[in-house]
Amino acid sequence: MLKSDILKKLVLKHQNLSESDIEQVFNIFVKKITSALKDNKNVELRGFGTLKKKVNKAKHVRNPKTNEILYKKENFKLHFKTGKILHSKINSN
Repeated sequence: MLKSDILKKLVLKHQNLSESDIEQVFNIFVKKITSALKDNKNVELRGFGTLKKKVNKAKHVRNPKTNEILYKKENFKLHFKTGKILHSKINSN
């Protein structure tokens, strides 16, 4: 699902708000999640899931094509754990 699809559905559901207002609220929501993750905080959306920032440690890696050993710096990945309600809705028949 694309951002534009989400915005279209929100506009249809909340006809008292303008499209630009809905887009602005959505952008603020995404920015708040991003800034919280940057500050090493977990983001928990009850019933939906939890987002955490995890560390990929610095390490030496090998280029399989040239066999050259390279150094990969520490970086971060995003971990998502589904909430119980979302998990049950996805797995129900």
